[in-house]
Amino acid sequence: MRRSIARRMSESAQAAPVFFTTVKVLADNLASLRAQLLKTHSRKVSTNDLVVKACAIALSRHRALNASFGTESLAIHDDIDISVAVALDDGLITPIVRNADLKPLMVIADEIRDLADRARSNQLSLSDYQGGTFTVSNLGMFGIKDFTAVINPPHATILAVGGGEQRPVVKNGALAIATVMSITLSCDHRAVDGALGAQLISEIKTIIENPMSMLV
Repeated sequence: MRRSIARRMSESAQAAPVFFTTVKVLADNLASLRAQLLKTHSRKVSTNDLVVKACAIALSRHRALNASFGTESLAIHDDIDISVAVALDDGLITPIVRNADLKPLMVIADEIRDLADRARSNQLSLSDYQGGTFTVSNLGMFGIKDFTAVINPPHATILAVGGGEQRPVVKNGALAIATVMSITLSCDHRAVDGALGAQLISEIKTIIENPMSMLV
């Protein structure tokens, strides 16, 4: 596993000219929705589940970024297959939620939990983690506030998600306290230009800050 990680990350670092875009997201509405879902459903929903769903919706609106760059050409994919980074004792693996834009939030939550459980017990098949079109990497549960993630080739993008914390913010011209989280989009400039990357991360921010759209 370490050899595979070393090969792929070295390939990414050497081949891809990467740029980063970062935004701060007001996450109080997201936390409120998650609390409501935990009360009304017997199954758990994590912040990461909600972020994955937000990314799937955003990609469905900006399909040019649902892309991968091979050795010589760009491919725009019809299916939105989101890889979710799962930390293991001896490495990292990215199982995939297939057609995430077409699945309800609770189905995504169930799939991510099942994939993570099977990853940690070494029960994933090749089809569970080979492919994908976009990656979400979340270190918020480890107390990390913000970071940049290495693109998972041949993907063109990866979203790094930091943990939320209460911070002073200005709302309607007045000082207030809000839960703020940082998200950073890494983009392969061969496939994604700056304006397109900015549009995608802005869309993700809008969805997270107005999360009821995830339930439609």
